[in-house]
Amino acid sequence: MAPIADLYAEICAEFSRQGALGVLYVDCSALDEVERVYGEQAHSGALAAVADHVAGACLDVFGRREPLARGEAGRGEVLCFAAREPRDIDFHAKGMPALERAVRERLTRNAQRVAYPYLRKLPVLPIGTAFVQRNPIVAALSQLRRGMDEARDDASLNARLERRTRRREFLDVLVRGKLHSVYEPVVDAKSLTVFGYEALIRGTEGGAFASPLELFGIAAEEELLFELDCQCRRAAIEGAIGFPEGAKLFMNIRPTAIHDPSFQPDALTRTLERCGLAPGDVVFEISEQESIENYEIFREARDNYGKLGFQFALDDTGAGYASLEAVLELAPEFIKVDRAFVRGIDQDSARQNMVRAFQAIARDMNSRIIGEGLDTLEELRTLGQMGIPFGQGWLFGKPAPLRAEGG
Repeated sequence: MAPIADLYAEICAEFSRQGALGVLYVDCSALDEVERVYGEQAHSGALAAVADHVAGACLDVFGRREPLARGEAGRGEVLCFAAREPRDIDFHAKGMPALERAVRERLTRNAQRVAYPYLRKLPVLPIGTAFVQRNPIVAALSQLRRGMDEARDDASLNARLERRTRRREFLDVLVRGKLHSVYEPVVDAKSLTVFGYEALIRGTEGGAFASPLELFGIAAEEELLFELDCQCRRAAIEGAIGFPEGAKLFMNIRPTAIHDPSFQPDALTRTLERCGLAPGDVVFEISEQESIENYEIFREARDNYGKLGFQFALDDTGAGYASLEAVLELAPEFIKVDRAFVRGIDQDSARQNMVRAFQAIARDMNSRIIGEGLDTLEELRTLGQMGIPFGQGWLFGKPAPLRAEGG
């Protein structure tokens, strides 16, 4: 894909010959991270993938290819130029809007492929269009540049409108409480009996925010993580009415939850009582990947909860850089070893050694290990042979709502 500077003469000539020009702009600045981390070649490949989808959309809508260009130096953008006659009303009224929709749909449908393998998720790439009629008094290049600027402005406006819509939709989810919990069993590795259940948040099935990834992604974008965390905790407790006697309810919380008035020990205990639960039934899960700004303050809060019978688990242990520090500082009752160390552990001595290291630390701290992400009986047997007391994963069934009878 040539840079726009190399195509100015060609595009201006066709613009002048036809009399009008449609400009489609894709803002790819969000892909700059690929260049910073993986280099120029990887970044060029990602831009080329975007351009391929723009080219495909042109074929779908117009039945032909249109000139494509990479933005000016320092600009992460892909541009498409379609010259037509000024009186081509369908092109202006229907063609360019249809092209924008087609590009958007293609990028959404193929999101994982565009930045693969550099980004886990394709970031939002704003799209805009402009339509310019040739004015022979003004230089064609000046008009072309103005059209590019209009398309950029249109993309920026579209992005702001889309973000506003997403924020309003997400706020509606929070205000109306359109969230519920499903529960994944935590199983005794030897007896294969259920030791407890982890509450996992879900949105409305088929909705814009059905999965936890989507929920927490938009919450982070809109700085509403605290509000979402409150709803998650509420859903975890309300969905646990009829909870099996003697089982533990593992409830994910963010470290900031300790500052929530409704989460203070006395208030929380009253909430639990209304749902037939006691503090001794509840284990708070803190993700190892969540930043705890002040361990001293958090330990003090942990001790206050602990006096009432609440317990703590450190989730995703080993997934980040601060695992050992978090384990030592929090001294949780449970250490949940990340699935990366459990997957295929029956055939991998290195993974076994890593889990043994966590087991040794847990033993010294009087903590118990839970292996996450179990998929096979062989993995479960290996954990049992290693003395790991508990396991969790789809081996025991997919997360589901609790039945009224607690089954």
